[in-house]
Amino acid sequence: VTFGGQISDEVAEQLMTIAYENGVNLFDTAEVYSAGNLLIKLSFFLFLSFFLSFFLSLSFSRAETERGLSRKHIIEGLKGSLQRLQLEYVDVVFANRPDSNTPMEEIVRAMTHVINHGMSMYWGTSRWSAMEIMEAYSVARQFNLIPPVCEQAEYHLFQRDKVEMQLPELYHKIGVGVVSWSPLACGIVTGKYENGIPESSRASLKSYQWLKEKILSEDGRKQQAKLKELTHIAEKLSCTLPQLAIAWCLRNEGVSSVLLGTSNPAQLTENLGAIQVLPKITAIVASDIDKILGNRPQSKKDYHH
Repeated sequence: VTFGGQISDEVAEQLMTIAYENGVNLFDTAEVYSAGNLLIKLSFFLFLSFFLSFFLSLSFSRAETERGLSRKHIIEGLKGSLQRLQLEYVDVVFANRPDSNTPMEEIVRAMTHVINHGMSMYWGTSRWSAMEIMEAYSVARQFNLIPPVCEQAEYHLFQRDKVEMQLPELYHKIGVGVVSWSPLACGIVTGKYENGIPESSRASLKSYQWLKEKILSEDGRKQQAKLKELTHIAEKLSCTLPQLAIAWCLRNEGVSSVLLGTSNPAQLTENLGAIQVLPKITAIVASDIDKILGNRPQSKKDYHH
């Protein structure tokens, strides 16, 4: 949405340079993203995601084997992406969204194939349920194939259940880590929607009408009220609300990495400052945040601390 949609190539390159210079070594690209041409200039640790049909251009006119997670699409799609990126391999290839039209064994065998042929080092999942990840792991163990190593999941102050309730068993049983996305909830957590929808914001885009409706809803207004309270905690810790939100995500033991999406250098520099805030989020601070949010999932075992 941002790269190739809302910002110029020059700004995008500037952002990626700032990220790299500040120690970021993980970049997320995909078959449908516009930022691939910029990544060619920068030799980075890359992700590559596979999207199901409705994320691919002209996908509804494609054959079944040219979309989703079929063996043909995984192998040919990855080869095509590597050619465009001018890379020999990526570090992790993601299967984005489960594909009910393809047997799990076929998906796991195809991922094992691309790893064995040097096109990727590992594979992971995105938006898969804990049960689907466990199925992939079981298939891999049954046929001596390679299981997934991580799950890309939405995680932020207002979206906690999956990462805190459903996935902890996988962290501890099979070692799957979480690469979390949308730590600022499409910008909601920044507080910029406190007084409505700014013209340049994502929620003002036609394709993001759902986000606009969400912000203006009763729940959306309640969230803004909670964010106002959280601002006081951020002030006590001498940080901004976005920095607090990102550090809060990083604090979860199962979260290996947090994906940031930024549209200008100042925003990126601010977000990267969350690393300094992380040690300040003590158990007491985390408890204060939980009290304000009122949405902490109840589990038998507390994996959060």
